[in-house]
Amino acid sequence: MSADKENTLILTLDTGVVTIELLPNKAPLHVERIKELSREGFYDGVVFHRVIDGFMAQGGDPTGSGMGGSEKDDLRAEFNDVSHQRGVCSMARSNNPNSANSQFFICLDDASFLDRKYTVWGNVVSGMDAVDALPKGEPPRKPGKIVTARVAADV
Repeated sequence: MSADKENTLILTLDTGVVTIELLPNKAPLHVERIKELSREGFYDGVVFHRVIDGFMAQGGDPTGSGMGGSEKDDLRAEFNDVSHQRGVCSMARSNNPNSANSQFFICLDDASFLDRKYTVWGNVVSGMDAVDALPKGEPPRKPGKIVTARVAADV
């Protein structure tokens, strides 16, 4: 686990535990939002509604439809120089670059074509096997879900 527990996210999925190093130096507003929503229990029980083999696993929508988000204001884009590679965590958004809210995705493979178009906020440091094990589909027939999302400092 990262030495900085305030900037480490622990996602307990129904497929296993995923530890994510948060990147506040690259995306301070997005990291703050992820921590805020995690501390509120917002992500607990939320499914991965879109999992595309060889691409990414997307979750963070409380409706499970891919159209929902939190009641908080959308975030201003914080595009940065971190490349979308396996294990990278980034915010989902609509066509509007400043529309990220609560949905995020974890790259399953190289997705560098997304670089500087989506805000990277973290990187999986352990548990990619649990992400790989999520049921595939758009949406999956029986979607995998986040059991709990916790900031390591709070555990």
